[in-house]
Amino acid sequence: MKFDNILSEVNGFGNFQIRLFLIQMFSRMTLPCHFLLNNFMAAVPSHHCNVSALQDGAVFGNLTFHQKLSVGIPTERDGTPSSCQMFTKPKYQYLMDSNGSEEALSVSCQTGWVYDNSTFKSTLVTEWDLVCSRKGMNKATATIFFIGVMIGAPLFGFLADRFGRRPMLLVSYLSSLTFAVLSAFSTSYVMFVIMRFFTGMSLAGISIISIALNVEWCSIERRTFSGVIISLDWTLGNWLLVAIAFCVREWRMLIIAATSPLILSIIAWRWLPESARWLVAKGKANAAHQYIVKCAEINNRSKSITSITPEILVESAQTETPDQKHTIMDLFRTPNIRKLAICSGIVWYGVAFTYYGISLNITGFGLNPYLTQFIFALIEMPMKIAVYFCLEKLGRRQCEMGALLSTGLCLFINIFIPEDKSVIRTIVAVLGKSMSEASFTIIFLYTTELYPTVVRQNGLGYTSFLARLGVSISPLVTLLDDVWHLFPAVIYCAVAVGSGLVASLLPEALNTQLPELIEDIEKPRAKLTRKMETE
Repeated sequence: MKFDNILSEVNGFGNFQIRLFLIQMFSRMTLPCHFLLNNFMAAVPSHHCNVSALQDGAVFGNLTFHQKLSVGIPTERDGTPSSCQMFTKPKYQYLMDSNGSEEALSVSCQTGWVYDNSTFKSTLVTEWDLVCSRKGMNKATATIFFIGVMIGAPLFGFLADRFGRRPMLLVSYLSSLTFAVLSAFSTSYVMFVIMRFFTGMSLAGISIISIALNVEWCSIERRTFSGVIISLDWTLGNWLLVAIAFCVREWRMLIIAATSPLILSIIAWRWLPESARWLVAKGKANAAHQYIVKCAEINNRSKSITSITPEILVESAQTETPDQKHTIMDLFRTPNIRKLAICSGIVWYGVAFTYYGISLNITGFGLNPYLTQFIFALIEMPMKIAVYFCLEKLGRRQCEMGALLSTGLCLFINIFIPEDKSVIRTIVAVLGKSMSEASFTIIFLYTTELYPTVVRQNGLGYTSFLARLGVSISPLVTLLDDVWHLFPAVIYCAVAVGSGLVASLLPEALNTQLPELIEDIEKPRAKLTRKMETE
C-alpha cells in the first residue's frame, strides 16, 4: 500500500487537514503584507524643492504659496512644478538684475524637499529624502528585502529537509517577528535595509515550508483543491494589507500592524503536526504512525487505521539510510531531475519577475494607490476559483503556459494604451495581474508535486531562490524608463512570454503519486485514476 493510499484511508482532506490549513493561515497572510509593503511604506508622495531659503525681503514673503512655487521652481513640460530642480534665486530677481537678458539658473534642490502628506503621513521617502538623485535607494529597499528572501529560500529548504518542517516553521515565525519589529524601530537607512534583509530571509521559510507541509498531508484526489485553498491565504493577506495601509498612514506603525498576525502563529504552532510523509521518508516510522493515528481520530476514521502499523508505513515508501543527507546539488546529479530543476527554475524566475513588476507599480496606472491595490486584491478570488477548475480539466502544464502567455499579452497591450487613459490601463493591468496571480498559484502547487519528498524543500528553496532573484531585479527595471519610457514594459512582457514557453518542457503532474525519492524521478511516474488503487 502506497502512502497516498494510506492518506485516503484516513481521509486525505478532513478536519485534520482543515485545522492544519487554519493554523498556518495567520502566518501565510503575513506574507503579502510584507512582500507588497513597499507599495505603501516606500510610496513617493508629490514633492518639490524647499524654496524657503529664497526669501527676498518683503517681496518674496508677501507671495502666496503657488506664487512662491512659480518664481522659485522651474516647470516641467506638462506645466507641473519640477520635483528635483529650483532656481538659485527668485525668478523675478533675474529680470530685475539683468533687465531680462539673463536666463534663470536652475540647480538641484539645495535645502531639502516639501512633501504632500495628504495621502501618506510618513514613508521611507519622507524619512530619508529618497527622491531625485537618491530615488534608487528607495527602489533598493525592495530589492534588498527580496535578496533576503532569495538567500532564505534555499537555506530554509535545506534545513527543513534535514530537520523537519515543523521546527523550521517555528524558527521562521520567531525570526520574522523579531527582525520586522527591529526594522520598524530603525534609526538610520542602513539599519533599516539590514533589518529588512533579515526579515525577508526569515519570511522565506514560511513561504516554502508551509506549502509543502500542507500538500504532503493531502491525498491525490484533493491535492488540487488544497493547493488552491492554500493560495487563498495570499488573497486574504492582500485584502488585509489594503485595510491596514488605509488605516495606518505612518510607515513604522504600518510594519508593526502588518507583522502582528505572526503572534497568533507562534501561539498556534504547538498544534501544528510534522509531515508524516517526511518522517516515513527519513525512516522515522513510529513518529509518522503517531501522526497518522491522530489524523484518523480527528477525521473520524479510527477504524480504518487499525491495520496500519509502523511496518506498513515503512513498506509504503522507500526509506533512506540514516546517514543519507541531501543537498541542493542533488537536484543536478541525474538527467531527469536536472532538466526539471533548470526548467522549473526559469519558470519561477519569470512568474515572480512579472508578478512583482505589476504588483509593485500600483502608482503607475494613474489611480489612487489604495484603490488600485484593492482592485488587484479583489480580482484574485474569482481567478483562483477559475484556476481550480482549469487545473482539474487541463492539467498543470497547460494552465501554467496559458497563464504566463496571457500575462505577457496584457503587458503587450498596455504598451500601446496612452498614459492619460488611466481607467483602461488599470483594467488591462488588472487582467494581467490576475493572470500573473494564477501562474503563481499554479507553480507553487506544481513544483511541490514535481520534486520528491527527500528534496522537496530543497527544490522549493532552489526555485524560490531564482524567483526572488527575479523579484530583486524587478523593481530596478523601472529605473530604465529614463532610457526609454516603454523599456520596462517590454522587458516584463518578454520575460512572461519566454518563461511561458519554457513551462511546456515540464512534465504533467495531474493525478500522479508524489515522488518519494530521487530514483522516482528517473523512472516514469505512475498515473492514477480517481479511484485509488491499493497495492
